[in-house]
Amino acid sequence: MTDPLARIADALDRIAPPPPADADPLAHPAYVWDGANLRAVRAFAPQPLDRLKGIDRNRDVLLANFTRLADGVAAQDTLLWGARGTGKSALVKGVVGALQAQGKAIALVEVMTDRLDTLPRLFALLADRARAYAIFLDDLGFDAAGEARALRSLLEGGAEARPANARIVVTSNRRHLIPRDIAEQESAINPRDSIDDQMALADRFGLSLGFHALDQDGYLAIVAGYANAMGLAFDPADAVQWATRRGSRSGRVAWHYVTELAGRAGKTV
Repeated sequence: MTDPLARIADALDRIAPPPPADADPLAHPAYVWDGANLRAVRAFAPQPLDRLKGIDRNRDVLLANFTRLADGVAAQDTLLWGARGTGKSALVKGVVGALQAQGKAIALVEVMTDRLDTLPRLFALLADRARAYAIFLDDLGFDAAGEARALRSLLEGGAEARPANARIVVTSNRRHLIPRDIAEQESAINPRDSIDDQMALADRFGLSLGFHALDQDGYLAIVAGYANAMGLAFDPADAVQWATRRGSRSGRVAWHYVTELAGRAGKTV
């Protein structure tokens, strides 16, 4: 006699809706990979590159790397690391948007950082497409070296790596993605082994770009760039006070201030 629970499960499977189909990998400018499906981003609106101030060298280097990826030639996996709010994520999106505006066949695919084990399935979906893909892992960090080993293999050294038309780009507040623990190094039989294990992931990125905290002039330049583009007047002293109250000068804080200015003026952003 059939188990009643099995019969109920079979009945639920029959009436359940089919799993959603993947979005067309050739049809949209940006996607999200949730571990099971590729979904088109509803509104991909990256900042124009000329609004991203104070990161000119990083902009030029990343743009050149992504251009090579879009052109189907050798390109690097990239790590963007440094102070929070300094434009790492905005630059990744902005570079992809700028290349799309030039007619380049490239798309952004953001991957949920708790779904890294599903990356091989994503790579299988994207392989051999007539398009390049920047696989975007935003604000990535690991608590221990062991958690990072799967990504290390996908970047370099594993039996099955990412396809030629896809490169991984990661943003992180940590230069090595894994916290350095002095006590752990002191307790190791060979401290160098512990250090090497912690740094092995960051070493697999062919390109590493550092982003550093802004001084006041740099912060005001970013505010001015945003405000001028939107036709908003601003008082530098008020902008500095806004940053002081938040305890940080960064591109993110500058954007929040300009959003406040737009609200005061009755404008949208």
